[in-house]
Amino acid sequence: MMFEHVDGQPVLELDDEQSWRLLEGTKHGRLVVSVAGEPDIFPVNYVTANRKIYLRTAPGNKLAQLTINSTVLFETDGILSEEAWSVVLRGKARVLSNSAELAAVEELGLKTWVPTLKDFYVEIEPTSVSGRHFEFGEQPEREI
Repeated sequence: MMFEHVDGQPVLELDDEQSWRLLEGTKHGRLVVSVAGEPDIFPVNYVTANRKIYLRTAPGNKLAQLTINSTVLFETDGILSEEAWSVVLRGKARVLSNSAELAAVEELGLKTWVPTLKDFYVEIEPTSVSGRHFEFGEQPEREI
């Protein structure tokens, strides 16, 4: 198991360090944006550096929506044969524009997964992060 659960509990609330370890070890997630009360979700690949998330995007709904409302959610997860986990990061997104920031993020080696032009880099500055780890098993008998 990735994490030790106390007293055989099947769900473990992860601390910040555990959550970031999972974020740093994963390269895909989902970006959730919301404009005028209408949420939208986008699968993305990403990198982390200095406890921030970085992704690339092209002009379109994702870029327009996070520009209108910079408050976003980011989720990533993993499912294995006997365990699973999920990490949710709340934060503020912004499109990087100054040359020093762009040069620094270029050094992170973030490549697009599909052969399309994604000329905009987005940084997500976290306001909070939470995670949970699950051990799989059978449903227990209900106590009477």
